[in-house]
Amino acid sequence: MNVSPERFPDPAVDIDAPGEGEQAAVLAGGCFWCVEAVYKQLDGVTSVTSGYAGGTAETADYDVVSSGRTGHAEAVEVRFDPAKVSYGQLLKVFFSIAHDPTTRDRQGPDVGKQYRSVIFYANDAQRRVADAYIAQIDEAKVFDAPVVTEVVPLDRFYKAEDYHQDYAERNPSQPYIVYNAAPKVQKVRKYFADRVKVS
Repeated sequence: MNVSPERFPDPAVDIDAPGEGEQAAVLAGGCFWCVEAVYKQLDGVTSVTSGYAGGTAETADYDVVSSGRTGHAEAVEVRFDPAKVSYGQLLKVFFSIAHDPTTRDRQGPDVGKQYRSVIFYANDAQRRVADAYIAQIDEAKVFDAPVVTEVVPLDRFYKAEDYHQDYAERNPSQPYIVYNAAPKVQKVRKYFADRVKVS
């Protein structure tokens, strides 16, 4: 996917009255190390947790999920302050930088159902925004191929093992991170510079 993030429109539909307090978005877009690294930089994001969604508690284990037969996808739970960043803006980053939503059951070198593209919505408002944004970018012909992202209700999010948390930040010279996560991090800093946390 070599589509410039500049080609992505702002969401026409968003959650206008988000309510008080922290909220959460659960998103799956390939290896959770990369998606986590992207979202950790955004102002308004209070925490990002790598984990699993789409399967059962019994199979929420990395070795089992890696088989691709559990129903789980590698996912991240993004906790955010809706007064600083909207759910729709998180989805804009999801589609424009975090992953390629036109490849089914794979992201780059990673192949299997656990790497599928999924938005796990927590409520009807999140579902409405997700469906509308997918329709919006399909209609704008941002990609040459249709978006294959699933939009499904969140049953439960299961936190991954501790060694997966903050993986890219703790292992910046690991080859997978250098080739897959680091370029996405740089794209966020370039195309969403006004939304990056000031350190």
